[in-house]
Amino acid sequence: MELAYRILNVFTVDGARLSGNPLCVFEDGRGLDDATMLALARQLNLSETTFILPSVAPGATARVRIFTPAFEMPFAGHPTLGTAQVARALGAGGDRVVLEMKAGLVQVTATGDRWTLRAARSPATREPEAGPDRLAAMLGLKPGSVARPLWVDTGVEQLVLPIATLEQVRAIRPDPALLDRHGRQPGGGEVMVLAWAPDGPGRALARFFSVENGVLTEDPATGSACANLGGWHLATGSPRPMALTISQGEAVSRPSRLDLAVDAACDIFVSGDVIELGRGVFRL
Repeated sequence: MELAYRILNVFTVDGARLSGNPLCVFEDGRGLDDATMLALARQLNLSETTFILPSVAPGATARVRIFTPAFEMPFAGHPTLGTAQVARALGAGGDRVVLEMKAGLVQVTATGDRWTLRAARSPATREPEAGPDRLAAMLGLKPGSVARPLWVDTGVEQLVLPIATLEQVRAIRPDPALLDRHGRQPGGGEVMVLAWAPDGPGRALARFFSVENGVLTEDPATGSACANLGGWHLATGSPRPMALTISQGEAVSRPSRLDLAVDAACDIFVSGDVIELGRGVFRL
């Protein structure tokens, strides 16, 4: 069996080909079972790998499966944008595609190689059990560093933590044990934590942490968390419409830029640039 794939970078900065978050997209996932998809994602060891499949959902361009090296995701931002670009290159959908994911149908549109997704669903929020100072300790920060934390779900649930200053965001050193205790989704789910702070009008600095196979990781660009940040702003009463440019990846030497918009109707949009780096074939 030969499997064609493409390597892309998503949420790149000013055309820099080695910026943004890497992604592998398999052009045709038919005939692959879940275990093989997961094994391929482990082989590549990128934050996510996607597989394009035919869709049976009315109005959908294609169905997409998203895997980290450890588990399947119902929705993720940079895989959505990168997979949309590959779907267009394969002749499906043009500059507008609708991708069927486990989280629902996601609309994605393009202007050139800049793609914009609309969040799969309206945000659901809940209060964390741990208070702000316990969550600050989880990040290795002093009391008073975290204000108004919320769990937010616009496709995948994540803990969104507003941090007081940019310096504190840069100083974060997560405690893995506390991260496992306070940053894990209920019911034995995954650890997913976004920390962010304003960086002047219309800008923010963000860092995203997860735990995969017992190892703490930091993501260079997290589109799902960007959408959840939009949900956080809706839940906390921020004026609409709003727009925010988010810098991420600084701490892992992988600069990335994500653009968030929330319109007057409360729809959440995440935009970023996509660059294809290369193609290849796996032989199984």
